[in-house]
Formats: sequence, C-alpha cells, structure tokens
Amino acid sequence: MVIKVFLASSSGSTAIKKKQQDVVGFLEALKLDYTQLDIACNEENRMWMRQNVPEEKKPTNGIPLPPQIFNEESYCGDYDTFFDAKEDNSVYAFLGLPPPPGSKEAAQADKEHIVQNGTHAAENPDDSEVPVEERNGNAHGEKEQVEAADEEEGEGGEAGDEATEGETAGDEPPAAEEGEEEAVEETDEQAQAEEVEEEEEQEEEDLQSEEEEELRQLEEEEEAEAQEGEEDDLEETQEEEAE
Repeated sequence: MVIKVFLASSSGSTAIKKKQQDVVGFLEALKLDYTQLDIACNEENRMWMRQNVPEEKKPTNGIPLPPQIFNEESYCGDYDTFFDAKEDNSVYAFLGLPPPPGSKEAAQADKEHIVQNGTHAAENPDDSEVPVEERNGNAHGEKEQVEAADEEEGEGGEAGDEATEGETAGDEPPAAEEGEEEAVEETDEQAQAEEVEEEEEQEEEDLQSEEEEELRQLEEEEEAEAQEGEEDDLEETQEEEAE
C-alpha cells in the first residue's frame, strides 16, 4: 500500500505550502512509502483528486485544496484531519496502516483493545493477600494517632480550647490574603487565555484568507485555459473558412 499525497508545487499560498511541507516531512520522519502527485502541472492528477474526495469532505465551494491524502484509492483526509491524528498519536490509523510494534500508537491500541474486551489484568493480582494496613495506607496507625490526639485535647480542657480559638483568629487575615492572591492569579490566567484565543482566531482568519486567494488563483487559471481553448478553436475555424 502506497500513500498518495496530492499537492500543488507552484502554489502561491504560504499557508498551503506550509501544510504540504508538514505532511511530507512527517511521512519522511516515519520512513513511510509515499508518492507526491502534483495537481498544478498535471491536469489528470487534479481531476482525479477532485473526483475521489468524498462529497461530505469537500468544502462548501466544492473544490478541495491541497494537500489531500489517499491510501491507494481510499481517501484518508485533508491537512486538518491529518493534524488531528498526529496530535492524538493515531497517524497510522488515519493512513489505514498497522502501527509498528513498540510505537506509542501500538501501545495505545493495545490498551483500548484490553479495555473494550474487559480483560484488563489487576495491577496487583495478589491484592487479597496484602494486609489491610498496607493497602489502605496504614489506616489502623492513623486511627491510633487520631485517638491519641483526642485524649490530649481532653486533658488540655478549656485552656486548650482558648489557645485554639486564638490561633484560629490569628490565621484569618492570611486566609483573606490568600483569597486575594488567588483572585489575582485567576484574573491573570483569564487574560492569558483570552490573548491565546485571540491569536488563534487571527491565525485561522489568515489561513482562511490565504486559502480563498489560492482558490481564486486556481479558478482564474481554469478560466484562462478555457479561454485559450476557445481562441484556438476560433482560429482553426477562420483558417478553414479562408481555405
């Protein structure tokens, strides 16, 4: 099985070039067999790509932009779905290939298989033989410490209660200061989150503008080719009439 990557070698869009380089570079890093098919210089490649991208995967204008990825004749996806698969460590599943043994994706697939089949082995099969104190974090010892503390409080009487109230009163202002610090930290985190969100929105707008520009260029190229064909036919007709 050979992976096919349809791309435009002469694209004027910086965003499309970056996406194409990202896909090709990642496939080379994985040492996978793949073929680059240029849609800018080969009309057959362009038409095949457009015809074989599923209708539900095409953009609203109906013209899919490169890069588009196939496994032989089977459609894998575009750059966005490839990027999501890369982030989830599921590129081999995205490409329709078995993950190599020892890889993160293979380990993740094994875990999912174990969970789905309900055959997950207990981390400690001999847990029944472990003393209760060890399994529960020495719960019995903690209980004894609590009882000893209760006895000491009883012996202290009212003096111990007054001391406790004084300590509690003294701790109140720091608690208020901690609340103020937490409020300031939450405000800073919220401001940072808003900045990150604004940057992501700006990047998406830039990518969308570049994709629209690329689409416009492709449409202009097709119109120019069609116009040249009409002019050639007109010239041939005039020559035939002259003869």
